[in-house]
Order: sequence, then structure tokens, then C-alpha cells
Amino acid sequence: MSKSGGIRPSDLREIKIKNFKGGVGMRKLFLLISVALLGLLLGSPAFAEEAAKAASAVGDRMVTGFGIYSAIILAAGIGVGLGALGCGIGIGQATRGACEGIARNPELSGKLTVTMILGIALVETQVIYALVIALILLYANPVLPKFLQFIGVGG
Repeated sequence: MSKSGGIRPSDLREIKIKNFKGGVGMRKLFLLISVALLGLLLGSPAFAEEAAKAASAVGDRMVTGFGIYSAIILAAGIGVGLGALGCGIGIGQATRGACEGIARNPELSGKLTVTMILGIALVETQVIYALVIALILLYANPVLPKFLQFIGVGG
């Protein structure tokens, strides 16, 4: 900044360079995550081939069912976890906004509280939906009877 309060061209160049450096870090992170996901995606057929060979060696006894069942459990856990994460963030933002509104205008505290509670109830339904889907995945899936029969518990 110059002494007169204006912005010099060298200041603009410095700001652009700072912003560009931050963008490069984000691009590197995105590239790293993309490469990792691509590696996982391309590695899956190789593991599936090994599981198929193991199934044929054992006599085709549902060896791949373990992978499906563990994926169902993992999906249920991640779904409920992400639902709870979103709910926590949403409730935190709603509470923060209501507190700021009440601090600015205390006469509206009753209306703001009612609106906040209604909003929190709607946000919590997200976790309930995620929980219902997780329970359906865990207890109403077609793999479970075959899995129980394989381990010798079911008939």
C-alpha cells in the first residue's frame, strides 16, 4: 500500500501470487485423492479374480459373500456417520444463527427459538433416515440367509 492509501500494481501482483500458491496446494490434494481412488477402483478386479479362484478351489462355497457382507456393514456405518456429521454441522449453524439473532434483537427471542427448534427437528430427520437405511441394509438383505447357512447357523 502506498502512503496515500491507494493500491500499487506491485501490491496486486503480490496478492495474485499468494492466491495462486494456495490454489496449487488444493490441486495437488485433489490430484492425490483422485489417484488414490483410481488405484482402488482399478485394484478391485484383481481382488475379485483372486476371490473367484479361491471359491473354485474350495468348491464354490460363497467365499465372496464375506466381502459383500462386510461392504454392507461398512456402508451402513459410513452412512450413519455421514448423516450424523451433517446433522451436527447443521444444528451447530442453526444454533449459532439463533444466538447471533437473539444477541442483536432480544425482543425476537421467542420467534427465533421456535424457528430454531423446528429447523433442528428437520435436520435430525436426516440421521433418522440414514439409520433406517442402515438397518434395512443390515437386517433385510438377501445375503444374510446365505451367509448364515454358510457358517452353519441357519438351515
